[in-house]
Amino acid sequence: MIRRYFELVKFAHTIFAMPFAMIGFVYALRTQGFATERCWPVLLLQVVLCMVFARNAAMGFNRWADRRIDAANPRTAGREIPSGKISPRAALLFVVANALLFIATAATINPLTGLLSPAALFVVLFYSYCKRFTALAHLVLGLGLGIAPVGAYLAVTGTFAWPPCILTLLVATWCGGFDIIYALQDAAFDRRHGLHSIPARFSARGALAISSLLHLCSIAALLWFGSYCPQNGLLWAGQGLFALILFAEHLLVTPTRQRNIGIAFGTLNGLASAALAVFVITALLVE
Repeated sequence: MIRRYFELVKFAHTIFAMPFAMIGFVYALRTQGFATERCWPVLLLQVVLCMVFARNAAMGFNRWADRRIDAANPRTAGREIPSGKISPRAALLFVVANALLFIATAATINPLTGLLSPAALFVVLFYSYCKRFTALAHLVLGLGLGIAPVGAYLAVTGTFAWPPCILTLLVATWCGGFDIIYALQDAAFDRRHGLHSIPARFSARGALAISSLLHLCSIAALLWFGSYCPQNGLLWAGQGLFALILFAEHLLVTPTRQRNIGIAFGTLNGLASAALAVFVITALLVE
């Protein structure tokens, strides 16, 4: 049953946002001179738990809200709820439990994270209904993931600052770009059922062009954030590797060749976020 819930929320996809939360966390520690009033390992655990609970709630709710759509789509009919592996009621209880755990954990960090936790939860849950009325659902998903570095920064400092907000822009455009690529698989289905997405509204060529533009914005945001970091070879290597992986993603998926969507969506983007985090965090720690 635990494995089924992990499959329900695609737990492995936590790799998309978690590295950016860690960048935001370490960047915040650096601005504080690595001196905090609280034990930073405990604070790190709280941030990780918030990430896990929020994502579980978001993905579980998405699967619950889309259960009838998923059942009608041959690509998704085998998912846990349509296939009967997990009942809709059990999935909804899972969502409620994780949402409450997220708010409770955020409240133990500091007053600001506790106060903002319902708003963050609203954004990540609201995404599930966006495809019913707007093709910009991809960017709403990106915003939901992009909350992570700001949340991690707030956990350490209790205040807002520009650099983690730039990371939000980076994540929102990066995620929006690769979600457009992923949605190419369902473009025809979405058109038939009145669902909204960039691939459903435009041609594959147009959708990939928009995805490319979003990823160019991601790279620009990364360079912008990098201007607030120590300027060294580790930072530049991380930035270059991230840009190179995004470029490879667009070489793998073209308007006439879409069989590599799975590799581009999962493998390359997971590698991009993890590699960037390793290089940037190391750059922040060594200087």
